[in-house]
Amino acid sequence: MRIDVVTIFPGMFGALDWGVLRRAREAGLVDIRVHDLRSWTRDRHRSTDDTPYGGGPGMVMKVEPLVAAIEELLEPGLDVQERTVALLSPQGAPFRQKDVRRLAKMKQLLLVAGRYEGVDERFLAASGAEEISIGDYVLSGGELPAMVVVDAVVRLIPGAISDPLSAEEDSFSRGLLDCPHYTRPLEFRGLRVPDVLVSGDHAAIRRWRKEQALRVTGARRPELLVDAELDEEEREIRSTLPGVVRSSIGR
Repeated sequence: MRIDVVTIFPGMFGALDWGVLRRAREAGLVDIRVHDLRSWTRDRHRSTDDTPYGGGPGMVMKVEPLVAAIEELLEPGLDVQERTVALLSPQGAPFRQKDVRRLAKMKQLLLVAGRYEGVDERFLAASGAEEISIGDYVLSGGELPAMVVVDAVVRLIPGAISDPLSAEEDSFSRGLLDCPHYTRPLEFRGLRVPDVLVSGDHAAIRRWRKEQALRVTGARRPELLVDAELDEEEREIRSTLPGVVRSSIGR
């Protein structure tokens, strides 16, 4: 998979040299390239932004260098089902795990980090880019959201993490939050690891984890339960749980 990031601050992407991202790159599983948008400017000041038409505060990112960057960076020969161009923007659709799975199947993902008051709207029309938001808040720019998207996507590339089951059992992988986890010591300041986890009964441990995931999701994010993908055992467990969990699940 190839991932391109277009930004005016390429130096911010040092995080790509750590952890899972570094190992995936070294293994040849993903080719991540960070590009300075100024490389596609044509004026002597290398301007990437200008004042907005109609007045108002702040600056707007110019359409010409953005479109030039996209047109040069897109891999020739890939059709629209094999590549995605995305602008990181507060106006974008919320970024969900289903989007991570979709993007992880692409052969090329091209991310544009927005800045200032926003991007000239004509960029979206000219490039066909979708807009992605990582949350209902405003950051200084799209660089940190781009790193979030890259990290989430690379984790799902086969071989990127040592245990594939780890990704499958993460929060949101099937619409549920994850269950609680514990490690040594067995007891800390009077707080003890649940007995079932040290019982050696793997069937009981599996059921406990499913029950806890349902309880946690029902308490913290009940809206997720409406579309959660539950197996037969989870549906049976759900029927025994009181109040908020039962009433929050649509199926």
